[in-house]
Amino acid sequence: MSERLLPRRSLADLARGRRDAVSTQALAEAAPIVDAVRAGGEAALREYAERFGDVRPGEGLFHDRSALDRALRLLPAGDRGRLERVTERIRRFAEAQYRALCPASVPVPGGIAEHRIAPVERAGCYAPGGRYPLPSSVLMTALTARVAGVRDVWVASPKPHVLSLAAAAIAGADGLVAAGGAHAIAALAYGAGPIAPRDVIVGPGNRFVTAAKQLVSGAVAIDLLAGPSELTVFADDTADPGRVAADLLAQAEHDPEAVPVLVSLDPTLPDRVEAELTRQLGDLPTAVTARAALANGGVILVTSVEEGVAACDAIAPEHLQLDLRDAAALAPRLAHYGALFVGAGAAEVLGDYGAGPNHVLPTGGTARSTGGLSVYTFLRVRTWLRIDDRAAARPLIEDAIWLGRAEGLEAHARAAERRL
Repeated sequence: MSERLLPRRSLADLARGRRDAVSTQALAEAAPIVDAVRAGGEAALREYAERFGDVRPGEGLFHDRSALDRALRLLPAGDRGRLERVTERIRRFAEAQYRALCPASVPVPGGIAEHRIAPVERAGCYAPGGRYPLPSSVLMTALTARVAGVRDVWVASPKPHVLSLAAAAIAGADGLVAAGGAHAIAALAYGAGPIAPRDVIVGPGNRFVTAAKQLVSGAVAIDLLAGPSELTVFADDTADPGRVAADLLAQAEHDPEAVPVLVSLDPTLPDRVEAELTRQLGDLPTAVTARAALANGGVILVTSVEEGVAACDAIAPEHLQLDLRDAAALAPRLAHYGALFVGAGAAEVLGDYGAGPNHVLPTGGTARSTGGLSVYTFLRVRTWLRIDDRAAARPLIEDAIWLGRAEGLEAHARAAERRL
């Protein structure tokens, strides 16, 4: 019997095959590039951009707002209309997120304590641009920053296609630098040419982008360290094998290191999905990439819904898709995922391409501790204290004096005493 495209796995097998988001080798290769751009600015950025084929020698490296607007005008009306429609869905969801976070005010003895919400001033948004343009990532990152209120937004993307330039215009970006990899992340972090150093850098990328984000994370905030993309489909006997195979291949074609997984309640479904994978790979232009990724993932057979829930939670995938008879009822029982897609109609690809929620999500099991990119990534919750009535504040001040001395910090206690 030939080797299966999607091998049978145990949870332990999948855990052993899981890679860290940032390898030691990637860090070692990215570090000198980051250091060179930090020290050399625009000249070093150009050197690496030309060396790695982001731009041709002498070609413009920076696209300002007027250049982005020109690209938008060049788009056929139908393409522009679709980009604008997707933009509006992403905007509506991000605006709803923003409204959900409100200022808070709490009375304290003698005064008031509050938190106030403010955006960072400068954001850098990375959008991959290797084999194909990814205007969806431009929209997901730059538009979300704008909705959060960020004043200065630059996109970095290598070999930018007119679609990516136009997406940056629609998203409201101030400019785009035609560079990728570690050198682009360093330029965003430390500044280069017209780009001032960013306060936060977000967006997906390859292992060198991820390594560079880790290296600069002490100087700027980052969204997350994302490794290879992941999809887990939890399915039962109601699932259509052709649809399940199509969903797994859609994830697998991202990257040869992607991780597509089927958790099946139906013992006959994996063989039927395997047959569909073979058939659909026959005319898939990205078959070589997808075939390699399928070997990273696998099939986990479970005998009960409870066992399936436990398996999905243990994987904590970037994307979790429920192709089940009672998907809506089961959804609240799942605890760990980057994004959840409930029911046969809620394809993960619809999330990738602008249903509304963001597609920049945690991988490698980190969904247990963090969520994906959102307006909150660009916001700071800052606290604020005002004391108007020192007499009324006496209990608060006395407690501060006691705690200062209990912790051996006499100057703290004396500073509090001066408020009595």
